[in-house]
Amino acid sequence: MSKCGLVVSCGPMFCGKSEELIRRLRRAVIAKLKVVAFKHSADDRYSADDKIVTHQKQTFPSIRVNAISQMEQHITEDTNVIGIDEVQFFDTKIVSAVEMWANQGIQVIVAGLDQDYRGKPFGPMPFLLARADKILKLNAVCMVCGEKATKTFLYPNFIEAQADSSTEHGPVIIGSTEKYEARCRACWNKGYEGVKLPE
Repeated sequence: MSKCGLVVSCGPMFCGKSEELIRRLRRAVIAKLKVVAFKHSADDRYSADDKIVTHQKQTFPSIRVNAISQMEQHITEDTNVIGIDEVQFFDTKIVSAVEMWANQGIQVIVAGLDQDYRGKPFGPMPFLLARADKILKLNAVCMVCGEKATKTFLYPNFIEAQADSSTEHGPVIIGSTEKYEARCRACWNKGYEGVKLPE
């Protein structure tokens, strides 16, 4: 198994980011490595406090956290691999923590949205991408035209409603197919014609 320090799996919603994370974590378990996985507590879509869950209901045991200090309680000297799902929800302090773990020889694999529904860089993702040893930029399928999707589209009626929560990087609206679609650039732009997106 590769000892690549920091691996970032990114792309729009429904592109398989969490599936790729789980695939790599399972390989690490098969290789008899000590693995610890985390998911951000903001992700409550599937009511699974102790599992990373994909849209296809694949799962991997994880610890639900919202701060680096909570992660540190579970990382020991014999930890070989750290997995983090929905990394975009963490504040930028996650960047220095991930760098520190990778520099200690731990393989760190993170998965997250690189852009929010407005098409803006999401949270700490641009800083993680800049420091990554390996980047997996995944595409979904545009739910309008069937082409490659690189964007996450939020149905405009949910934009008008207030966000479920917010971060230092703007509004965060948690949801799945009832609120979001994966779209190519053209269909994403067309869907927002006449819509004022939040700054």
